[in-house]
Amino acid sequence: MIETIPSALDGERVDRVIALMLGCSRVQAVALLDSGAVRIDGEVVQQRSRRMRLGEQIETPEVDLSPPIPVADPSVEFTVVHADEHVIVIDKPAGLVVHPGAGNPDATLVNGLLARFPEISSVGEPQRPGIVHRLDKGTSGLLVIARTPLAYDDLVGQLAAHEAHRGYRALAWGEFETPNGVVDAPIGRSDRDPTKMAVSQNGREARTRYRVDRTFTDPVVVSLLTCELETGRTHQIRVHLAAIGHPIVGDNRYRGTRPGLHVDRPWLHAATLRFEHPETGDEMSFELPLPADLVAVLDTLA
Repeated sequence: MIETIPSALDGERVDRVIALMLGCSRVQAVALLDSGAVRIDGEVVQQRSRRMRLGEQIETPEVDLSPPIPVADPSVEFTVVHADEHVIVIDKPAGLVVHPGAGNPDATLVNGLLARFPEISSVGEPQRPGIVHRLDKGTSGLLVIARTPLAYDDLVGQLAAHEAHRGYRALAWGEFETPNGVVDAPIGRSDRDPTKMAVSQNGREARTRYRVDRTFTDPVVVSLLTCELETGRTHQIRVHLAAIGHPIVGDNRYRGTRPGLHVDRPWLHAATLRFEHPETGDEMSFELPLPADLVAVLDTLA
């Protein structure tokens, strides 16, 4: 594949650019460089620290750098909220990555799921078996897992048709002008930083509903929200709230770190989940309380 370097990557090291382009690890990018498989403006480049320049063309081979098939790891901890023959609902702790990927080859939720529910290995995509939706590493809360191919197809269809409900609690900076609203703005990869998402006219449709449950004014002004996803884009709530000037408290990737209130991760929790059972058609509804670390933050506010 051949890519032209945009302004966002001007001055970046070539190994980092390759990793971003291919979605691989830095180690894999260096291996490609060492093998002589990378060309810049037609010439082989092996120096990993070389800086890219705007307009240069970088050529990499068409290689499969997808993560290996995950293996079971019984040491991964998570709480099962519900399990039957078709679906599993879990409470994902903050700090746990959902599935293997670049930089996270193991010790993910999927590795833990395979240890408890090995039958999901043949459900869905091999690198992310059973996974029909995701939560960011720093987000805690409810996640539904498909246990059979039938359940997988059905749940994916419900999510695509916006028939499943996913509700979140979020703590955002500032006071909102209205008690509720909708952020309707497409989301795509950031032109300035390819590791981030951003509101972009070239992005995919994205809609987030929010309701202000309470506004705190001491020692800082922050608002406690209930948010509902109508779509499921990467970092959607985080990007949308930042775009309207109310980033999530503790979200250092999207301008959510400010003086006066310290949080070790984004203050975001997947609190409610509702979907139709893929086998029985019954409505399945779940709700989780806030985890202790987020409650501790609220206890400092008035």
